[in-house]
Amino acid sequence: MSQDDLEIDLDAIQRRMDGAMTALKTEFASLRTGRASASIVEPIQVDAYGQMTPINQLGTVNVPEPRMVVINVWDKAMISKVEKAIRESGIGINPVTDGPLIRLPIPELNEERRRQLTKVAAQYAESAKVAIRNVRRDGMDQIKKAKAAGMGEDDQKMWSDEVQELTDKAIAAVDKVLESKQQEIMQV
Repeated sequence: MSQDDLEIDLDAIQRRMDGAMTALKTEFASLRTGRASASIVEPIQVDAYGQMTPINQLGTVNVPEPRMVVINVWDKAMISKVEKAIRESGIGINPVTDGPLIRLPIPELNEERRRQLTKVAAQYAESAKVAIRNVRRDGMDQIKKAKAAGMGEDDQKMWSDEVQELTDKAIAAVDKVLESKQQEIMQV
């Protein structure tokens, strides 16, 4: 058994945790408050041509005015599917179809809608935490395999502590980003 088999790849674990954070920030970008933004439809997937496809691959997304997002769907057969995906996405916007265009009027945020958005943000953050915990579990599994391959107790403890420290930092970062986003949403 070589020494390399007993090494745990902390960089890979860190990269995967960073990936969960990047995904969270992308989801948070879709929770624009107040002003319209093309990123509000980025996380929405449409069942198109037998697979889930992002809206921006089915049409052009524009923001012609501060409270309006317009999607120009290229394939007329996809208009109803795009409209349905938007309705079911939970972004709280009712699409208006006008020929090949789907207009998304961004409503003024009332207190109730702000609270709903903070709950959506919390759900996104919880998903990121679950992804981070899954990476931690994979790291701990690597450590168990290395122990079975002959890693000593001291090394096992050291690697476990390192993986836990990475996990704690990542979870704290998610909490911080969530708190910041919730304050932004609640700001009138």
